[in-house]
Amino acid sequence: EHVDALAADLGGAGVNARGFAADVQDPAALAAALDAAASDLGPVEVLQYSPIPHRDFMKPVLETSPADIEGPLAFSVVGPMTAVRQVLPGMRSLGRGTLLFINGGTAVRPQPERAGTSIAFAAESAYARMLHDVLAGDGIHAAQLIIPGAITPGDPRKDPVVLADMLWGMHRGRGEFRHYAEPLDA
Repeated sequence: EHVDALAADLGGAGVNARGFAADVQDPAALAAALDAAASDLGPVEVLQYSPIPHRDFMKPVLETSPADIEGPLAFSVVGPMTAVRQVLPGMRSLGRGTLLFINGGTAVRPQPERAGTSIAFAAESAYARMLHDVLAGDGIHAAQLIIPGAITPGDPRKDPVVLADMLWGMHRGRGEFRHYAEPLDA
């Protein structure tokens, strides 16, 4: 319902948009949604991977079992790998594309009280960095935005509109890999 409402709002602003919902922890559903989007709208030129992690991914490290890490890894590693594999052929056919990965501060500064996201975001970060390095020659840019803490309406650095502008700049600028919404110590 949320995705459909957003697509309707964008349509009202003259943007050709449709909603395609999928659970990022279900590779088949995610692949089907991305295939449907490409079928309806054409090849995906910009992929933004930024689902909000579940609260249960943020257990203290000494309370996190191997089974506890399966969800965060499916969410932050298998999900983006599935998404990239689905959109990459279309980007290659266009001769351009952008892969944007958005993570919290635990991607670069692990926090023992948030073991699942610390481990999984670091793995996602490594995957995205490798994509940045190997796809640049194909005209496909991979970049990461680190947003320490929460997205905060009205905040001069973490307001949704400010972050959207930053992501647009990352897509257009096609430069460095990692960007920060604000310094990690802010």
